[in-house]
Amino acid sequence: MPGTDIDSLQPFAYPRQRAVTRGFQLGRPRRITITADQVLFLRSDSGTDPLGNLWAVDLTAGTERCLARTDALPGLPDNAELPAAELARRERMREVTGGITAFDVDEAGDRLVFATNGVPYYLQVSSGHVQQLPSPGPVVDPRIDPTGRYVAYVCDRSLWCVLLPTTDATGESVQPRLLCPAVMPEESWGLADFIGAEELDRSRGFWWATDGSGLLVEHVDNAPVDVLWISDPAQPDQEPQPHRYPAAGTANAQVQLWWVPVRDSHDCATLIDLPLGVDGYEYLASVDTVLTATQETADIRPSFLITLFSRDQRQRATVQVLTSTIDAKLWRVVDVVEDERWVDVLPGVPAAIDRGTPLPELIDIRIDPATDTYRLHWADAWCTPPGLQIRAVVDIDAAAGLITALASREPQEQHLIQVELNAATTEPIFSEGPISDQWLSAVVRGGTQVTSASRLGDAVVQIMIHGEDGHPLGQIKSFAQQPSLQIRPNLRRVGARALPTCLLLPSWWEAGGPQLPVICSPYGGPHAQRVIAAAGAYSTEQWLADQGFAVLVTDGRGTPGLGPTWERAVYLDLAEPVLTDQVDALQSIGAEHPAFDLTRVGIRGWSFGGYLAALAVLARPDVFHAAVAGAPVTDWRWYDTAYTERYLKDPGDPESGEQIYERSSLIPLASSPAGDQPNRPLLIIHGLADDNVLAKHTLQLSAALLAAGRAHQVLPLCGVTHMTPQEVIAENLLLLELQFFSEHLRPAAQAG
Repeated sequence: MPGTDIDSLQPFAYPRQRAVTRGFQLGRPRRITITADQVLFLRSDSGTDPLGNLWAVDLTAGTERCLARTDALPGLPDNAELPAAELARRERMREVTGGITAFDVDEAGDRLVFATNGVPYYLQVSSGHVQQLPSPGPVVDPRIDPTGRYVAYVCDRSLWCVLLPTTDATGESVQPRLLCPAVMPEESWGLADFIGAEELDRSRGFWWATDGSGLLVEHVDNAPVDVLWISDPAQPDQEPQPHRYPAAGTANAQVQLWWVPVRDSHDCATLIDLPLGVDGYEYLASVDTVLTATQETADIRPSFLITLFSRDQRQRATVQVLTSTIDAKLWRVVDVVEDERWVDVLPGVPAAIDRGTPLPELIDIRIDPATDTYRLHWADAWCTPPGLQIRAVVDIDAAAGLITALASREPQEQHLIQVELNAATTEPIFSEGPISDQWLSAVVRGGTQVTSASRLGDAVVQIMIHGEDGHPLGQIKSFAQQPSLQIRPNLRRVGARALPTCLLLPSWWEAGGPQLPVICSPYGGPHAQRVIAAAGAYSTEQWLADQGFAVLVTDGRGTPGLGPTWERAVYLDLAEPVLTDQVDALQSIGAEHPAFDLTRVGIRGWSFGGYLAALAVLARPDVFHAAVAGAPVTDWRWYDTAYTERYLKDPGDPESGEQIYERSSLIPLASSPAGDQPNRPLLIIHGLADDNVLAKHTLQLSAALLAAGRAHQVLPLCGVTHMTPQEVIAENLLLLELQFFSEHLRPAAQAG
């Protein structure tokens, strides 16, 4: 529509839709779990309903049925509130839904447990019977043992266990018994520590043995961690809340693993402290069961595989924990991996298959330096070809010797591959599924696959069930809304480093139309990727473009998909490489499109993206002319230990640790007078209840800017955490961003 008055376009529909759908997540099937004959999942009734309900798809008939509805659960009080530990857990997991948000099922697939608003429930899948479980108070993370006899949960930082009915679903449950009592105010049993949940993608704090004989339980002592205080200035009558936060260079929580046998008696279980015995390993990254190659092998004991990281994350130890006897040595180191920069934390690995040999066979994703590739590794050999970047292992069928993984040949694509392990010859058989321009995620168990496929053509996420040999078994319906606009992503590789980039233009714009100001919308930080073959990933950027901007999304060095060297380019410097790549992408696109006005360039982002946005206008005001920085990290000394020290080392490191942190900090840039450099408009947004990137970051940056005489704006969000799921806030933030960029990037005649 050449000549369209862009100020006459209605800009309000999309921000409202995005807010009420919680980023189009409501109504979408989630927490997909495969059993022997069914696929279980959570889904709300519509794209605006936040309450998750429990559903099942019969793999034989292909029919759906609702197993449990949040609004029809027996005994759920109207005024039930989430316990503080569950609120913290959801914040770490970025959970934006309500109602039933998670569940756990036994190995047979017939007994299932979940909690809603702290109330635990047991459900028998075959009969559909639901009953409330007894508990001493609001519970967190109920988990059923694989044999279906017991349920364990956390209540008031202590671990409890309850025996389920043994004959039918209508029997009465035995009253819960206390397994691990939290006595000291700063200790907890069965909850993931802050670093484990926030930085290591581990939301659990206890794990059942495969035979239900006991649990491996995380004990956390937060006493060594510094106390910070989070207050709500809008409610000065309320006391600030203490928050144990391990900032870079300070003490972490002390984490231990304990083996807790479970007995049928009501006596408290005997606690056996696991002496892991590997000095210098502070981080518990993962716990999984060791898979047995055959169920008939009687001499294979139930055991766990745990992954530990050193404080500097240059070493990873894989330890097998044995559980059948308290007299023998309970642990043994299976493997140690070292990297001069850091060892990656990748989903699904390391894992192990036990065939009764002295040590289990380790399956891992490792770096092949010769080909600069993340490759699947087993039995001291590579299982996948060079150039195919393995991102995650999603299933290991130990009996069949079959591994299913997610992989990429191009960074914007993700698809499934399979590797068959030939135990006789130790020669893996690699097979690669069809490669197409899509972004695929999957849940796999045995011969059943549930894939979620996103494409560039539309924002629909198609969820398909496939059986043996890829035979289609049906589709899981999604009730998620589709964005009320046409998304037109244009993916390309630009510049000398072939930077993955997505360009979005106004739907009404044609070549020869008016010049467009540009908005860059990156995340830009390590271990997060924005440029993918999924139209739905760019709905906000398309909306901004439709208001009269060219919008650019670029993944620079440090982001996944292009190999270990690319990701490690940010080691000891989180500023220069990521900012340089944004500049290079912008200038490359500008050279291709003279209609893009590079004298009017904005940049926006949240979290690391907020850091990058503020960095852009402070360090390169010659390129960037306005920025919106949401919840930015402004000095990495104030961010948490595991993330920060992974890339920048300990700030107290004698090898110029202070200089490294100074180089990546925004405070020195903000503190220096602008001089001959222009002072660019900067809007900083921060939730005052943020317990991840503390509001201190924004307040200290604002103080430095003010002291240097640099004009800027700060928008504090009272009661808001690192997420912004509140509908009114989420909607109006987008509108305020549009107003800000319109004011500072459009010509005066268009800046209404």
